[in-house]
Amino acid sequence: MTAEELRSIIAAGLACDHLVVEGDGRHWSAVIVSPEFEGRRSIQRHQRVYATLGARMQTDEVHALSMKTFTPAEWAAQHHQS
Repeated sequence: MTAEELRSIIAAGLACDHLVVEGDGRHWSAVIVSPEFEGRRSIQRHQRVYATLGARMQTDEVHALSMKTFTPAEWAAQHHQS
């Protein structure tokens, strides 16, 4: 699986304002900004992303995924600081 394939899978299942995926084919990191994260705790956000991957997490197609998740407001606040 490529970073672009993984990005497409996540984007197909989750409305994303910003999505960056990097990795080596098994170990991935992602920065995900989604309005669907509003009012959700970190673990709930991660569960929501894992739901987009479904069985790929169990079949080892995606061995590990570390995430930084933000709401649009959190993302905007973080990028307006100098």
